[in-house]
Amino acid sequence: MSDLTEIVDSLENRISKLLHKYEVLKQTQHSIQEELTAVKKENERITEELITSENRVQTLKAANAMLGSNDFKKETKLKINGLIRDIDQCIVQLSE
Repeated sequence: MSDLTEIVDSLENRISKLLHKYEVLKQTQHSIQEELTAVKKENERITEELITSENRVQTLKAANAMLGSNDFKKETKLKINGLIRDIDQCIVQLSE
């Protein structure tokens, strides 16, 4: 009978340890999920900043070319020509 009691006690001990490990892993998973969410938000913010910065760079290149710099003159001309085409298309659509 004492062997059976020892086996039951051993099983209870093991189950208790497993439940404790389960809770620890559950908490770890929860904290990792929160960290992942925070990292995703940070990634989105940085991506938006990058897009904004790239737009600023393009604007500054165009402004620099308009001020007489030869470095970005070709890009600026292409951009202006593209804008003119867009405006022409809008005029055509409005006149229809």
